[in-house]
Amino acid sequence: MIVVLTDRRQARRSLVEVVESAFAGGAAYVVLREKDLPPDERAALAAALRAVVGAGLIVAGPDPLGGDAVHLAAAGPYPPPELALVGRSCHDAVELSRITTEQYAVVSPVYPTPSKPGYGPPLGIDGLAKLVARSPVPVLALGGITPANAAACVAAGAAGVAVMGAVMRAEDPAAVVRDLRGATESVEALAERGGVGL
Repeated sequence: MIVVLTDRRQARRSLVEVVESAFAGGAAYVVLREKDLPPDERAALAAALRAVVGAGLIVAGPDPLGGDAVHLAAAGPYPPPELALVGRSCHDAVELSRITTEQYAVVSPVYPTPSKPGYGPPLGIDGLAKLVARSPVPVLALGGITPANAAACVAAGAAGVAVMGAVMRAEDPAAVVRDLRGATESVEALAERGGVGL
């Protein structure tokens, strides 16, 4: 599964255009961040993105902005709201242990990334695998994810990857998402056949 996180400051085009392209490439969900926007502008952006991706829109923060899916910070709120889809960012085992009714967790940063400063050293694949093993819900890997390293995250047990910079900065977001899907689906196919390794 490929999830795209928005960052209008990195985007080469409007967020609506980038997200539309990413979904054309096979992204499953998009997480609307842009928390610094005034509330009315953020709500309007959510509506514009929802017109493109429908139920594929997840809003960062506890307010779903007219939808039914949110992605929460590790810091809260607790307990999570009762919505159709709720995820949470986690960076270590302690944060994962607070998961209750959330349906997924995004673990980061897996690799070095300028998009997620201040969250400590990268987990690496071994660190990701350890957190996946401890998580009560499916995990998406985030932080420095590219088509070249996405397969390793799935091989470590992640249910998929969450990507921001590689898609936002891409000339062709659809192509990047297709490459990510190809990389991760090859690992999933091996696992289904009982294959080992990449």
